[in-house]
Amino acid sequence: MEVDLIFKIAAIGIIVSVLNQVLIRSGREEQAMMTTLTGLIVVLTMVINQIKELFVTIKYLFEL
Repeated sequence: MEVDLIFKIAAIGIIVSVLNQVLIRSGREEQAMMTTLTGLIVVLTMVINQIKELFVTIKYLFEL
């Protein structure tokens, strides 16, 4: 896994966490939950793309 990807995921986590706290403290729990879900979807999309690339590489290496 690329180090850049790890930093991107960490940055998303930090941003989502800060936004979540700000929204909760301002009484916007629903928006906080949506922010968390959006961050989760973005990270899962990034991870799924990496897994897809891994499978493509494995397929190429084993000539499947």
